[in-house]
Order: sequence, then C-alpha cells, then structure tokens
Amino acid sequence: MGLFDRISRVVRSNVNDMVSKAEDPEKMLEQAVIEMQEDLVQLRQAVATAIASQKRTQQQHNQAQSESNNWQQRAQLALQKGDETLAREALQRKKTHTETANALKGQLDQHSTQVETLKRSLIALEGKISEAKTKKDMLKARSSAAKAQEQLQGMVGNMGTSSAMAAFERMEEKVLQSEARAQAAGELAGSSLEAQFAQLESGDVDLELEAMKQQMLAGSSQPQAALPGEAAPQAQTQAPKDAAVDPELEDLKKQLDNL
Repeated sequence: MGLFDRISRVVRSNVNDMVSKAEDPEKMLEQAVIEMQEDLVQLRQAVATAIASQKRTQQQHNQAQSESNNWQQRAQLALQKGDETLAREALQRKKTHTETANALKGQLDQHSTQVETLKRSLIALEGKISEAKTKKDMLKARSSAAKAQEQLQGMVGNMGTSSAMAAFERMEEKVLQSEARAQAAGELAGSSLEAQFAQLESGDVDLELEAMKQQMLAGSSQPQAALPGEAAPQAQTQAPKDAAVDPELEDLKKQLDNL
C-alpha cells in the first residue's frame, strides 16, 4: 500500500469519526423529514406538470379528431354535389387530421400512464413522510430519555467521587464509631452493675452463714434432760453473751456500711 493511500485512508477515517460524533439524532431526523418534504413538493410539481401536459394533449387530440370528422362531412358533401376533385381534397385533409389524432392518442396514453405512476409515487411518499414523522417523534423521545439517563448517571458518578459524598462517608464513619463506643460503655456499665449485685448477694450469704453458726452454738449450750431415776442436774448459770461473736458481727456491719 502506497503512502498516499494510507494518508487518504487515515483522513477518511478521521472525517468519518468526526461526522459520526457531530451527528445529533434529533437534528438528523428533522433534516431527513425536511428533505422528504422537499421531495414531496417536487413530486407534486411533476404530477401537476404531467396532468397539465395530459390535458393539452387531450385537447389537441380532440381538436384533431374533430377536424377529421369535419373533413369527412365535407368530402361527403362535395361528392353529393358531384365534385370529386373537391371531395378528394377533403379526404386528404381528413387523412392528415386523422394521423395527427392517432399520434396524439399515443402521446395521451403515455401521459395517462405517467400521471398514474406519479400519483402512486406521490401517495407512497406522503405515507412515508407520515410514518417518518411518527418515527421521528418516537425516536426524539427515546433520544431525550437516553440523554437524561446518561446525564443522571453522570451526576451519580460524579457524586460518588465528590467532596460532598466523601464528607457524608466520613460523618457516617464517625457516627458508627460513636455508636460502637456507646455500646461498649453500656456493656461495661452493665458488667459493673452485675458485679455490685453479686457482691451484695455474697454479703447476704455471709450473714446467713453467720446466723446458722449462732444457731448451732446456741443449741449446743442448752442443758440435757435428766435420765429417769437420776436427779436433775443443777441448772448452770446462763453463760454470758458470747463475747467473740459480737465483735465479728460489728465488723461485718461496718463492712456492709462501707459498701
């Protein structure tokens, strides 16, 4: 491949790319409809011209046929009067007009065929223009919707990387951290409260244990019943209040007060 061919291909590809990028669907559709309407105007003018030509040919044909009939009648009249020379001349004129009428009849048939063809083309073009307008409106609506969707997606994409969205993300992270700290503090407070109640419950157990000890000591200090036949032992003097228990009980009370 020669250098100029390569350059030409590069230029054409760049031009095609620029043209493709410059094509706006809405403007292109509008321009296409305008061009079709221009073709419709030209076709209507062609139909009108063909119909006018058809009418002129029809008039010329009718006139030539009328002249042929007139010269036919004159030939008959001259023959009736015994003038064969004049009758022959009239028939010659009739022949000329008849040939003209026949030629015009051929042209008239051609004009009629042409007019019918142009009329059918005109009707078809009008239908295509109507269909093109409907499609144009639909495609314009779809193009507008696509542009709006593309713009919205672009806005969403920009929002994802913008400083505003980054600020929202930072604030969300801070809120999550605050919630985590609050939850941890709540758990710590709950565990401390449980420990306090456990300590109180253990104090109650100690008190109950001490009370059981006192009951056991009191039971062991009561005099035993005398056996039958034996004299009841002399009741011992009631022992004074246990001096070892009271200080311990006082210490326990102080510990409870200090909790």
